[in-house]
Amino acid sequence: MPALILNDRILVHVDGAEAEHFLQNLITANVETLGEGEARPCALLTPQGKILFDFLISHAPEGGFYLDVRTELLEALTKRLTLYKLRAAVTFTSDGDRPIVAGWGGQMPKGALHDARFPKEASAWRFYGSGADLDADRTAWDMARIDFGVVESGADFALSDAFPHDVLMDLNGGVDFRKGCYVGQEVVSRMHHRGTARRRPAIVSAETTLPDTGSRILAGEKPVGALGTVVNGKSLAIIRADRVGDAINEELLLSAEGVPVTLSFPGWTGLEFSRQDQTGTGH
Repeated sequence: MPALILNDRILVHVDGAEAEHFLQNLITANVETLGEGEARPCALLTPQGKILFDFLISHAPEGGFYLDVRTELLEALTKRLTLYKLRAAVTFTSDGDRPIVAGWGGQMPKGALHDARFPKEASAWRFYGSGADLDADRTAWDMARIDFGVVESGADFALSDAFPHDVLMDLNGGVDFRKGCYVGQEVVSRMHHRGTARRRPAIVSAETTLPDTGSRILAGEKPVGALGTVVNGKSLAIIRADRVGDAINEELLLSAEGVPVTLSFPGWTGLEFSRQDQTGTGH
């Protein structure tokens, strides 16, 4: 049961009498249906529907909610939340003393939360605090994310440059299409119902070591994406699924810096590069 402390992440405690109402009307996930043992992916969007901040949300044992976010985003996220606060009875405090532990495989420790970005069979979990056995390194964690297609901002995509569909939030519960309005809701809802999503995360595989993060993926001579997290001969990449579908049909070489690669969608998503429907949205 591998686990490690993620030293680049921090918890933001959102509390107060109106915390649930405040978040429900602001972020993409449904806060009202959030399970007690769940760390649910979600985002705060720009009005144009792009991801401004990505994080995991869960119930805080002391009341309110935890937002599990990259440490370097703490100041900007708190500032943005304060901007939307107005007169709402809600507070935001950071908790840098509570370790954020990520683990996967085997049985979850007592008090751990299911990391809902992963399918159930991955047994991926989050634990906030000390007490978990730590026996993995960052490379092992990155490999687990690659295997299940779990992308994160900074490592795999730039903030303000991706829609929730681009990072599978439409499939992992990160967006609720039935709840009321939230920032950017109109654009995201239109994209979903019209089936216009074109970018999706893919698993990149090569028989040799892949080039560095940021290297372009080409279909023939045309760019279709760029490498994100890289571990030896595997990587994550957000790619133009329609262009990759075309390339597969035309039997064009897919490569990154001259290294031949193959692309596949995470199995749990049900997505495929179809000859009939090359949008990568499934059918």
